[in-house]
Amino acid sequence: MENFDAASYDIIAREVFAPIYPHIAEEILERGGISKGICLDAGCGGGYLGIAIAEKTGMNVYLLDSSEEMISFAENNIKEKKLSERAKTIQAGVTSIPLEDSSVDLVISRGSVFFWNDIAKALQELFRVMKPGAFACIGGGLGTPEMRKEILEEMKRRDPEWSPHFKRKDSSDEKYVKALEESGIKDFKARRDDSGFWMEIRK
Repeated sequence: MENFDAASYDIIAREVFAPIYPHIAEEILERGGISKGICLDAGCGGGYLGIAIAEKTGMNVYLLDSSEEMISFAENNIKEKKLSERAKTIQAGVTSIPLEDSSVDLVISRGSVFFWNDIAKALQELFRVMKPGAFACIGGGLGTPEMRKEILEEMKRRDPEWSPHFKRKDSSDEKYVKALEESGIKDFKARRDDSGFWMEIRK
């Protein structure tokens, strides 16, 4: 990823985006109907969404990211939340996940898909590790309209040029629907609403 500053990204996630993770986690749990077993947070960054899932459920959570720096932040956040027995990190890319076939009950990913070089291949790999009956929610959003407004105002204050990746021209819905179709996944839904842009997959 060009010009990626892991430390700056984590500061924003911790200081600005913090309120959205529990909200998004709750939405995913409600929409997916899965709250037991194993959760994979793909492209986890500092692990904030996966940790929110762990805090709201008894699930074991894998936090996966290709960046050594982001994995380090995730490991520190796991220790801070005292979740070391149920949350583990994996340094790997989304197109080569070191987990067995049909081993994951819930796949989550917020904000990472917009940086994947081969979206269809990544989706195939995530689908591979999903158990029959598993649910995946992949995309990006800023929570409620109120949360979104507050975050946009704060981010514009910090960086007037900033805009969410899921609104940028190269992140059109069609691009991701096409990748879903290319992946061979049959049971999926792509939705755009007040919560952002999300792809939901069932196996």
